Amino acid sequence: MSVSASPASPLGDRLSENGFECFKTLPATNDAHGGVIVELKEAMDSEVFATMLRSSLLQWKQQGKDGVWIKLPIDLVNLVETAVKEGFWYHHAEPSYLMLVYWIPKTGCTIPPNASHCVGVGAVVLNDKKEMLVVQEKRGGFHGIGVWKIPTGVVDAGEEIFEAAIREVKEETGIDTEFVEVLAFRHTHNSFFGKSDLSFVCMMRPLSFDIKKQELEIEAAQWMPFEDFVLQPFNEMHEPFKYMIELCLAKVEKVYNGFSPRPISSYFVEELNYLYLNSHDLDKSSKLALGHQ
Repeated sequence: MSVSASPASPLGDRLSENGFECFKTLPATNDAHGGVIVELKEAMDSEVFATMLRSSLLQWKQQGKDGVWIKLPIDLVNLVETAVKEGFWYHHAEPSYLMLVYWIPKTGCTIPPNASHCVGVGAVVLNDKKEMLVVQEKRGGFHGIGVWKIPTGVVDAGEEIFEAAIREVKEETGIDTEFVEVLAFRHTHNSFFGKSDLSFVCMMRPLSFDIKKQELEIEAAQWMPFEDFVLQPFNEMHEPFKYMIELCLAKVEKVYNGFSPRPISSYFVEELNYLYLNSHDLDKSSKLALGHQ
């Protein structure tokens, strides 16, 4: 019997190899990279799943498939052990599901690794009095050491960098801000769960000034004279803070231009996204180029 290729055979198809008839196969769809995706939703006995999985792997091997992805919702956790015994391994987990993968060919596996980075933001907020919005934290590495620092946080999934900076300032201090630009970013490794971190230092413009600190995570918040912030001994001992101060001074003196978001569309991405670039110098360069035409 011939085997259909796209989508992969639904429940009820049978294969024969060396005279042995196989059982039902798992419902699957083809991905864009020569593999298949199985997304199970209905409850299933683990023994039935094992039989169907072996039959499916045989079919996919005959079809020349490469990677196999099985997405198991949390209420089908009883099938995880079965899949692992058949050679699958964990790829990633989310609150509602676990993703398992398997590589069929004997060649090197090209399944992309799990997401390797966490993205964070720090918000530099300066008012017209050259006062800086700073906080002391109730938890974490900065708790209990008396250091005043800028509001920081983690970018949520699907959230833009500038959106995260605005949100974090609002959550921690109650201050409304307008995003100006990315001043710099830092790349560090072996952080949470052995992953890497990208941290973006963002320049913000305050739109309100009355502080309402977050009670859960923030011990104190205030507008601090920039000079007092600079003179904290902690800043002298830690290079990232020293460079941030230098960037702030350069920005105040208008001798430094960071990166601001420019909305762009893409053939590969349906939603509007953003490219962060030096708009000031780019616009200046474009005007010069047009002037020479």
